[in-house]
Amino acid sequence: MTMQTPSPALPDPSASDARPPAISVVVPLLNEAENVAPLVAEIVRALVGRPGTEIVCVDDGSADDTAERVRAAMAATPSLRLVRHARRAGQSAAIVTGVRFARGDIVVTIDGDGQNDPADIPRLLDAWLAEAERDTLMIVGWRARRRDTAIKRLSSRIANAVRARALGDETPDTGCGLKVFSRAAFLALPAFNHMHRFLPALMRRAGGRVRSIPVNHRPRRRGRSNYGTWDRLWAGLLDLAGVAWLNRRRLVADAREDLRPGESRP
Repeated sequence: MTMQTPSPALPDPSASDARPPAISVVVPLLNEAENVAPLVAEIVRALVGRPGTEIVCVDDGSADDTAERVRAAMAATPSLRLVRHARRAGQSAAIVTGVRFARGDIVVTIDGDGQNDPADIPRLLDAWLAEAERDTLMIVGWRARRRDTAIKRLSSRIANAVRARALGDETPDTGCGLKVFSRAAFLALPAFNHMHRFLPALMRRAGGRVRSIPVNHRPRRRGRSNYGTWDRLWAGLLDLAGVAWLNRRRLVADAREDLRPGESRP
């Protein structure tokens, strides 16, 4: 009788560091039960050698067993956490919730459908960390070669062109789920439904910088999309008008404190 050797547990990026994590990977999930285990495994592999990391999965009121799959993965990955919405609130709400619950000062976001490649995370992190002034810097993935249907690629190209002309965010692909930013900078941004599509514009509005880096994009292998083309189009137009309104009303003031004679600034 041949005995099978049990499979080793996935390496835990934070196991060697008892301090609070420095990096939090936030994963919004909606009815993505089939993608949970493979996606978590890929993220863990991408973070090997980076102590002080955690993965925060946010279940946005899924109707399938997404939450149960995350709980099962937690047994092999102590750095994995689960936060749940009592009812569906939307992708932006899931990202905001994940960032609020995150313990790391550096946040990485990645979509839960498996189309973003977790292998790109280290490259985006290194680009963010290499900058001297990064507190208000956002690194954004750019899906230069989209692996979607023709109608989805066309609608995205049109939406990006219209948005870039209206907002001047200088970002070729704001819809890519792969992003790196400071937790504090994100929480200072205005939060509203669908804000995740306008994060570069919001960061620039706050005086920050945005840098786009080409990343891999993969076809969806499991599950199905939770979004239709037309509902995204109409919602996107309304949101675009709202963000443009915010930009026009941005408060800008160049202020200095008058000092007493002989007093110097610290």
